[in-house]
Amino acid sequence: MTDQPAFEEELKIYMKSRNIPFQDHCASMNSLDFHLFYSNNDFLFSFDAKEKKQKYNLNHWPATDVPEEQLFIIDDLAARKIVKDAPLSGMLIRDNLKDKYYFFSVVDLMLMPKMRVNRPINKNIETRKGKWLIDLRNGASSDDLEGSFERIREYILSFEDIFSNKLDCYGSYIGENIESGGIVRKPEHWEIDNLTTH
Repeated sequence: MTDQPAFEEELKIYMKSRNIPFQDHCASMNSLDFHLFYSNNDFLFSFDAKEKKQKYNLNHWPATDVPEEQLFIIDDLAARKIVKDAPLSGMLIRDNLKDKYYFFSVVDLMLMPKMRVNRPINKNIETRKGKWLIDLRNGASSDDLEGSFERIREYILSFEDIFSNKLDCYGSYIGENIESGGIVRKPEHWEIDNLTTH
């Protein structure tokens, strides 16, 4: 993506061209970058915008099963800000090396496999900064922003199903194998549960 504007600028241009109402919080240290609204100014969704600008030197990070071309590193604090705005929140990533976009809902970020590390920093005093090593393949990929915003719409539309109706484990993530466990639940088990809770 040569001569591309910063991802935040690309997003602003896109949303204005599509008449998507939004608030810009990119300069804020305490808020996610963008808040989206319906046309009647009701809150819809908030997200952070991140971009991968260059390859990571894997010698500087703990061993991970994620190939470098699929690796992305985010701040633990950024992830916590997304949780703060949950459940209508997430993250959009532009991978400049592959000309791809990835959407991660807050649900994906919380449930998918990840490696958390503390990176030492030495500014005025020595301290540490939490980082997540994640696999981009666990996000919903798109070739353009149109596709990315469609992924956001799909998440919002499936909101009720995800948070109220789906009983089995949500998501199918790279680096995770969900096994079966426990005994088969039968109607008589719920009857026993009801007796013991009263």
